[in-house]
Amino acid sequence: MGTTNLKFLATLEGIIQERLQNPSADSYTSSLANAGQKRIAQKVGEEAIELALVSVDGDRTEIIGEAADLLYHILVLLNIQGIELADVVAVLEERSLATVAKE
Repeated sequence: MGTTNLKFLATLEGIIQERLQNPSADSYTSSLANAGQKRIAQKVGEEAIELALVSVDGDRTEIIGEAADLLYHILVLLNIQGIELADVVAVLEERSLATVAKE
């Protein structure tokens, strides 16, 4: 996977932040935010379960689609909490470095 594809996560996060700061009636992100943190958390849970289930019997396209849905909803949840994807990546990097240091 190229870094160009991964850079889109930062672009998507920027779009989400924009829609949270400037709500629009025709924006799913805005309507999700208006529903509140509890609803966003429920969506994360629903998407995680859907991904888990489709990964058992689904095909590659279904798995990718559900993973995309989950990533999107995680980004919304994080941003509602004032947490950026970079904060999560920093923890992953730290954990990875700690694991490599132990080996």
